[in-house]
Amino acid sequence: MNRQTFKSLFPIGEKNTAFADYFIGQSYLNMLTTAGVSIGNVTFEPGCRNNWHIHHKGGQILLVTGGQGWYQAWGQPARRLRPGDVVEIPPEVKHWHGAAKDSWFAHLAVEIPAEGASNQWLEPVADDDYNALQ
Repeated sequence: MNRQTFKSLFPIGEKNTAFADYFIGQSYLNMLTTAGVSIGNVTFEPGCRNNWHIHHKGGQILLVTGGQGWYQAWGQPARRLRPGDVVEIPPEVKHWHGAAKDSWFAHLAVEIPAEGASNQWLEPVADDDYNALQ
């Protein structure tokens, strides 16, 4: 499967060059809206994942729309994600999310509005930890 054959509810968008420094592998971003609530369709090639990061003040909601992936909060086991899953990420929780090794993955990333909200990008997910996921 490649970008042209991956089924997505929303257009995949362009290569996510603006945040490429915070991802291992290739991701794509299509901002669906930035009016009031920012919602982006984020698509990950197999094996792609973002670095550990923290949403300060506002938090985030992930709505899984395609493929299979992972979400992990710091100190917790990783959770497998499939279409229809919802992940509510409270503010100040260190976490990462991304595709399974053998699957494309897509989710809508809903940024919870809050005064002074920001994202703090941290270290990459260790290859050994990611490769141990089953």
